[in-house]
Amino acid sequence: MSIVLEIRRRARLIIGPILGISLCAYFAYHLVQGDRGLTAWMRLNQEVREAKTTLAAVEAERSTLERRVDLLRPDHLDRDMLDERARSQLNLAAPNDIVIFDTKSR
Repeated sequence: MSIVLEIRRRARLIIGPILGISLCAYFAYHLVQGDRGLTAWMRLNQEVREAKTTLAAVEAERSTLERRVDLLRPDHLDRDMLDERARSQLNLAAPNDIVIFDTKSR
């Protein structure tokens, strides 16, 4: 009987530290792997960096397109740009023109 009592006494002494260690392990795990943990934070930072890169590319493309559109405004029309767009849309060329297709610009 004394062995059983000794086991119960030691179990009561050890249950507190085991419970504390378990709680610390639980919170440490969720600190790293949780929905708002370190890995999620690093993943979101990577997504923000990629979005900024995409934004810079889109802004550059937009500024290029805005410059081309500005050349076609009625108040200051660029005749070369108008001629280029008309020939491109109508698929026309003069008999003595040399046509070079540039597929990268579209």
